[in-house]
Amino acid sequence: MDIIELKAKAAEIRMALLKMIHNAKTGHTGGSLSNTDILTALYYRVMKIDPTRPKWEDRDRFIASKGHSVESLWCILANLGFFPEEELKTFSQYGTRLIGHPNNKVPGIEMNTGALGHGLAISVGMALAGKRDGKGYRVYCLMGDGEQAEGSVWEAAMAGAHYKLENLVAIIDRNRLQISGSTEEVMGLEPLEEKWAAFGWNVVSIDGNDMDALVRTFESVPTVSGKPTLFMANTVKGKGVSFAENVAHWHHHVPNDEQLELALAELSAALERYKQEGQVQ
Repeated sequence: MDIIELKAKAAEIRMALLKMIHNAKTGHTGGSLSNTDILTALYYRVMKIDPTRPKWEDRDRFIASKGHSVESLWCILANLGFFPEEELKTFSQYGTRLIGHPNNKVPGIEMNTGALGHGLAISVGMALAGKRDGKGYRVYCLMGDGEQAEGSVWEAAMAGAHYKLENLVAIIDRNRLQISGSTEEVMGLEPLEEKWAAFGWNVVSIDGNDMDALVRTFESVPTVSGKPTLFMANTVKGKGVSFAENVAHWHHHVPNDEQLELALAELSAALERYKQEGQVQ
């Protein structure tokens, strides 16, 4: 997909996840909206994947360490054909595979995740295995910024640098809000980029809601030979829905009927703009 098509797809995914959360009456809305552009860039442009062969040996691996924001991922996997889109209607219902965190009973999911702080360690192991086996795949790990308070993140960061895993890409969804408020009030993280650099990673700061910037930076990996890469993706929690943006309450708030209608109208307008822009080009 080109950049305009990716922007349009991200708008469609946001609409789908909002409908899914509204139907289920549960979900993590704000973080899923903030990470949608990141996942769209990865799944529709950057990563080597094949929905018809979810266990393809040479596939790129994606680990959603911030597993509670799984809604965007479910919608993308369904849209790509890893499982039927109709199954999205079962999200968080009794007996479903589509629970509130990644579940490896679903094609396209590498590991069950959601206990924060575990995803990067899993990703280090996968990347190290790929390096030792001479494989060309990359491992992408999406973390939340509140998750950076977990000590296991930093143990994994040391290991990734020690083993020179240039096939490992960590991404922090830096929306600066977590369930109980500002990350800096709950557990101060700054200077976060300097901390990661001190642990031996090459750190690149990007606008995590700018599709062009995401594609350019993801396609530059490895950014430095012999080092893992950390993308500090500065995002807006609730991105795409004006009344949810930068509001901590929307971490796990479920839109009511009126809010859903307003949000879908905003996103539909954005989608139409992207389609018109694409036609002009």
